[in-house]
Amino acid sequence: MNRKHDRPAPFAAPYAPPDESFAEAFLGSRPDAATQRVVEEAGLRLVRGIRAQRDPLGGVEDFLHEFSLSSREGLAVMALAEALLRVPDDATADQLLADKLAEGDFSHHETLSDALLIQACAFALGLSARIVDVTEPRGLVADLARRLGLPALRAAARQAMRLMGAHFVFGETIEAAIRREQGRRERFSYDMLGEGARTAEDAERYFTAYAHAIRAIGDSAGSSGLPMRPGISIKLSALHPRYEAISRERVLRELPPRLLDLARLAKDRDLVFTIDAEEADRLELSLDVFARVVEDPSLSGWDGFGLAVQAYLKRAMAAIDYVASLADANHRRFMLRLVKGAYWDSEIKRAQERGLSDYPVFTRKAMTDLNFDACAARLFDQPRLFPQIATHNARSVAAVLTMAGARRDFEFQRLHGMGESLYESLAEMSDAAVRIYAPVGPHRDLLAYLVRRLIENGANSSFVARAADPETPESALVADPYDALGAPNRARHPRLPLPAEIYLPLRANSKGVEFGDRTALAALIDETRAPFPPPAARPSVESRAAARPVLSPIDGAVVGHVVEADEAVAHAAVATAARAFPEWSRTPFEARARMIERAADLIEARRGPLIALLQSEGGKTLDDALAEVREAADLCRYYAAQARILCADMPLPGPTGEANVLRRHGRGVFICISPWNFPLAIFVGQIAAALVAGNCVVAKPAEQTPLVAAMAIALLQEAGIPKDVLLFAPGDGAIGAALVAHPLTAGVVFTGSVEVAQRINRTLAERDGAIAPLIAETGGINAMIVDSTALIEQVVDDVMTSAFRSAGQRCSALRLLCLQEEIAPACLTTLIGAARELRVGDPREIGTHVGPAIDAEAKGKLDAYLSRQRAAGRILYAGVAPSTGSFVAPHIVRLDRVEDLQEEIFGPVLHVATWRSDRLPQLLADIEAVGYGLTIGMHTRIEQRIRALSRKASAGNIYINRNMIGAVVGSQPFGGFGLSGTGPKAGGPDYLLRFLHETTLTINTASSGGDAGLLSLGESDE
Repeated sequence: MNRKHDRPAPFAAPYAPPDESFAEAFLGSRPDAATQRVVEEAGLRLVRGIRAQRDPLGGVEDFLHEFSLSSREGLAVMALAEALLRVPDDATADQLLADKLAEGDFSHHETLSDALLIQACAFALGLSARIVDVTEPRGLVADLARRLGLPALRAAARQAMRLMGAHFVFGETIEAAIRREQGRRERFSYDMLGEGARTAEDAERYFTAYAHAIRAIGDSAGSSGLPMRPGISIKLSALHPRYEAISRERVLRELPPRLLDLARLAKDRDLVFTIDAEEADRLELSLDVFARVVEDPSLSGWDGFGLAVQAYLKRAMAAIDYVASLADANHRRFMLRLVKGAYWDSEIKRAQERGLSDYPVFTRKAMTDLNFDACAARLFDQPRLFPQIATHNARSVAAVLTMAGARRDFEFQRLHGMGESLYESLAEMSDAAVRIYAPVGPHRDLLAYLVRRLIENGANSSFVARAADPETPESALVADPYDALGAPNRARHPRLPLPAEIYLPLRANSKGVEFGDRTALAALIDETRAPFPPPAARPSVESRAAARPVLSPIDGAVVGHVVEADEAVAHAAVATAARAFPEWSRTPFEARARMIERAADLIEARRGPLIALLQSEGGKTLDDALAEVREAADLCRYYAAQARILCADMPLPGPTGEANVLRRHGRGVFICISPWNFPLAIFVGQIAAALVAGNCVVAKPAEQTPLVAAMAIALLQEAGIPKDVLLFAPGDGAIGAALVAHPLTAGVVFTGSVEVAQRINRTLAERDGAIAPLIAETGGINAMIVDSTALIEQVVDDVMTSAFRSAGQRCSALRLLCLQEEIAPACLTTLIGAARELRVGDPREIGTHVGPAIDAEAKGKLDAYLSRQRAAGRILYAGVAPSTGSFVAPHIVRLDRVEDLQEEIFGPVLHVATWRSDRLPQLLADIEAVGYGLTIGMHTRIEQRIRALSRKASAGNIYINRNMIGAVVGSQPFGGFGLSGTGPKAGGPDYLLRFLHETTLTINTASSGGDAGLLSLGESDE
């Protein structure tokens, strides 16, 4: 690729600025009353035209009126449409159908629509429901239906789904779609839909499909010129298996040449070539790729290249301006498709999960509508941009028509199967051009896309859904968004708190970073690279031991030094803490809670050096290290809040003349023994819980990670924890054993192996004196069950995260994947391909996905295990790891039976077994028989299976249709039972109780001669 012109600086704009500043700008540029009247009148004409027209087949409006997404039937139809056609086996299809038909009352559903599509769907689903309805009378017709049985049910329901697909998907092949286009007056843009690429093979397949489609479209495009020519939409995430911000360097090296090849094909045929919109965190990456490609001289003179911008993004206007600057720099004209946006709910969730300062999208529909108007106006002001206005909203169409005036150098766009009546009405009042965005592909693949579109358009605030409701007045459908907004202080949705506030009043959400925001990411990296004092760790009680080096698992380099405790130091630490306990126990719980909250603030403020140590000492990737800092802060704030609840006096009921109060207070000295895999979060969480409950603490970190622990101790003491209340005792297992065995130890909290937990339990049981509690969280052989209703791409994403993130060194990591046998070959192929795309290497490099095992010993154990599996011929996939350091690459191992896995393999090793659809109860029993009970997951669309798992699974954490790691404090309290631990769950409402003694105080308030309160009661008729 050749650079023709000076490229503008990379796109940069605030990722999630406050809504109020936008609202002020919108309200400050409100059109005059005359213009508003013109818009309203045009909108009303369009609405009346919509309601006067009837599509004999039926469109989205008919569907949403018939099957409202707020009804059981509507949700059931969505579930069937999303999953049914991809289910390969009849047994599972039957269960899915019975499950969804039971959720809706289809057998008694009265069809409201006379549209053919809707009547056919309602009839087919009603027939299917009656076949499985055991409450129907067993007459001749019912008996005949039952003899026809489930095959008839499947045929009817599948045909209903195919009817939907045929109506909303333009063609199952590009050739079929082109034939269907012939004779239509509208322009077309074809969308070769599918999920994003997970593998290199996926990306190559999508590239081939795009290239074939471009040639086919060009061959039939006729002689008209741009912008009337047909086109194609390209999804960049379909062309690269790691289309993500952290892989930016790789993406910019590999993707632009491939995209350029497609662009040249489109240019040679003078077609419209549009880069589709992606999620907000990919916007900068998409614009980087776009900038690299459009500057190539081979594309000069072609005006068909463009991209889509989503108006619900707060950066939409900045993106438009950036594209305009690229057009100026390259002396080109680009097309720009303006849409409202397609991922609103996921953008909200991601911002909350990431702990961002604000949302990257607007939270009120009125704000999105106003930004859409403002962006459209900006497009009309940019001579080098050709506006493509994509909307199904009559008021938005009217606003654009009004601002365009007599101009016709723009076009409207709509989705195939949606908005037909709106644009039929538009054709009666304007000659503005319209392009149809037409999805192409097999129905079984594209119905998931259709469901997404229906859910978007079926939301209560959606114009399409409201237009389908005859009870909605015309005036409401064209209501002015300026009036709906009213004032800047109404810019936000009142029921959607900021990401930092979602857990209030219990705690604030910890601060995170969006890696798709290059400015925020660069600032975070700068924090981690800022100099800080050489790390060192030494026990709180003076030790005469010599310092030893702490080595990095990445390359064996010396990270710092540690002086370890010996048995005498350990005993002295417990004795010191025991002497401090009475005074600390008397410290008001509010004061203790404030200290722990101050520690949370300090952890966030010093995240740079903490992350640097977590990477160099713990081998963590940047994403993992940041997540651990956030979890440590969250645990501190959560336990502080819980202490305020649990440590306050609790009045209890009783007879008159008596006062009863329950009081909770600390037990004494707690020994906190934490693991190396979460050397900050678990270490701090154990200590914070014990301290805020009124206990003193002697903390022993894992011998591999004493430096992170020492920094955490310093922060806790800086927050106000007295040094004789919190003592540090680094060392090996012998030090932990000495601390546990000390007669003054009042309790132990431990995270680690089940073997060590059992030794601690025996030691405590053999001591004389008071019985000390043990809170143990150990490992698990964590399983994920996948049936044939699951979406394989979603499964692969969640398996990659669950099995290989943190190099598989999480207690919750996925160890055993159980695939239904019908989908196992296809799923395994994609899993192996996705695993190949993981980058194994130095976790301090931003593009690394898998870091090292913690040390040479751990690597040796994993290598020995994998060697045995290789000798047995069970290795399905073996990745490639660096030759230096403690690296172990991801591996996938085949099992014949679930019970073949009897031990936790603590690393990036995924075991796979298959199961039959009729053997789910036995599969659950086999998993339970292993004896662990930490986490389990399931991917299915069958609610009955979800209920069965929740009833029968012996696991502390159950995850459905998502990954199995990253339990959120207070939302997913973490811990198991059986061989996986004792409970109570860390980060849960019961955790502090094990750190507390309980005392009941009962006072006879009548002891002085009577109950004054009772005797002073007055009489009243009320």
